[in-house]
Amino acid sequence: MADQTQAQVVLPQRFIEAAQAHGERGLPPVERWNPPYCGQIDMKIARDGRWFYMGTPIGRPALVRLFSTILRNDDGQHVLVTPVERVGIVVEDAPFLAVEMEWSGESLVFRTNLDDVVVADAVHPLRFVLEPGGGLKPYVKVRGDLWALLTRSLAQALIERIEENGQGQSGIASGGAFFPLPEEAYA
Repeated sequence: MADQTQAQVVLPQRFIEAAQAHGERGLPPVERWNPPYCGQIDMKIARDGRWFYMGTPIGRPALVRLFSTILRNDDGQHVLVTPVERVGIVVEDAPFLAVEMEWSGESLVFRTNLDDVVVADAVHPLRFVLEPGGGLKPYVKVRGDLWALLTRSLAQALIERIEENGQGQSGIASGGAFFPLPEEAYA
C-alpha cells in the first residue's frame, strides 16, 4: 500500500505538454466494450515501437496515437476494439516504448513514444523480465494490461538506481511501492 505522506510528484514541463497534447480528449472506455471478435488484421507493432499495416510503416503519428487509444490486451492477445468490433494485431514485444524518464521526488516518471505519461507506483508497476542470454528487460505498466518496454539507455539508467529494500531484495522504489528484481538477476 502506498504511503499517503509521500512527496507530491512534480512533472517536468515537457512531460506535462506531452500529456496534455495526448490526453486532450481522454481515452475511450475500451475496457467496457465487449464487441464480437472479427479476426486478425495485418497490423503489427514492432519491437522498436513502429506500427505497420500490411507490411508498410504507418507514417502518420496522429493515426498511430489514435490506434493506441483503442488498444487493449485480452488475455495475452492484443486487440483494437471499438463499440462494434474487435480485431487482433501482432505485438512483437510491448505496445509502447518508454523513451524518457525523470525522478520527481521519490517517484519515477516515464513518457512513452506515444506521449503517455505515467508515474511508476502501485497502479503503474515496474516489472523485470530476464532474457535467455542473461539480460534484464524492464517494463512499466501504461494502462490496462498494456506495458512499455524501457529503451536500452533508460534501462541502464534505471539499473544504476537499484537498491536493497532491507529485506534482502534488490529492486527499484518509486511512488511508495517497491519493485523487486527477479531473484535470478542478482543470484
